[in-house]
Amino acid sequence: MKFVDEITITVSSGKGGAGAVSFRRESMEPRGGPDGGDGGRGGSVIFRVNPQVNSLLSFRFKKKFAAENGQNGSGRNMSGAAGADLIIEVPAGTVVKGESGEILFDLNELGDTLFLGGGRGGKGNAFFKTSVNQAPERAQPGEPGETREISLELKLIADVGVIGYPNAGKSTLISRISAARPKIADYPFTTLAPNLGVVPFEGERTFVVADIPGLVPGAHRGVGLGTQFLRHIERTNLFVHLVDASESGGRDAHQDYLDINHELREYDKSKADMEGYRPLATRPQLVVLNKIDVLSEDRRHELKEKFKRASGIDARMISAVSGQGVRDLLFEMGSLVFGAKHD
Repeated sequence: MKFVDEITITVSSGKGGAGAVSFRRESMEPRGGPDGGDGGRGGSVIFRVNPQVNSLLSFRFKKKFAAENGQNGSGRNMSGAAGADLIIEVPAGTVVKGESGEILFDLNELGDTLFLGGGRGGKGNAFFKTSVNQAPERAQPGEPGETREISLELKLIADVGVIGYPNAGKSTLISRISAARPKIADYPFTTLAPNLGVVPFEGERTFVVADIPGLVPGAHRGVGLGTQFLRHIERTNLFVHLVDASESGGRDAHQDYLDINHELREYDKSKADMEGYRPLATRPQLVVLNKIDVLSEDRRHELKEKFKRASGIDARMISAVSGQGVRDLLFEMGSLVFGAKHD
């Protein structure tokens, strides 16, 4: 599995260099004035959001990161070089948490975020020269850097989250409407990592769709890696709830719809104390019956009426394989995405 979305690492900023104790020694001046230079600043730890990075895989086998220490000062008032900053590149949507789980940063936008400042360099003895102390023999040590153990948690940023049971056709739909080519096969849990697709819409506009795997009964408790993937839909404003209309294996399409929404509500309960959390169950859903290419017209009508009667839902009907109904669904998705952005 090449998608990593949660990792714990230790990071350290650099120690400041020590100031120098030095005196000029030149001909005709056997004991000149103090000329000890200052130590260099230690390197800082900086997070940088890189749009080319889409997982935390690079942290999987390296767990300790340290910025450079500042160099010591030297004679002739020469300051030590500053330590190089440590730049940690992460995907957009990375949440940085402290040792007790508190959120330190939520990195959504491109750019740099300073996390740990490097230690200041110590002053050399030239700094301490006064009218009453012409030859100070003391200098400061450099300040120590900081060390923190932190957790990085990735929450994908997408405009639309495609949710539903395994084998509902989520990956097929993503491949139909975008250039993404996820693995597709006819068995449960084909998708072991979220897939992102960039969808063109009316000219030069695009929006991002994420296929969210692992939603089954008990997902909110971690069944089927559910909690690992549920976090990825926290940032999406619109859900496309894909339901397998073929009801293969004796499944009931409407019950599948109810099961997934139950998991969303239960996950919301687990996040009830989180400040600013917006419940998943309250977000708009487009309920879409997929695989209608294997159904008769009568059966399509029966299913649509069942959803309307039981839940008051006007379900859309598509075949992600043949493309039937996909164009209309795509237009509705884009209209809702960009309508929400303009509000």
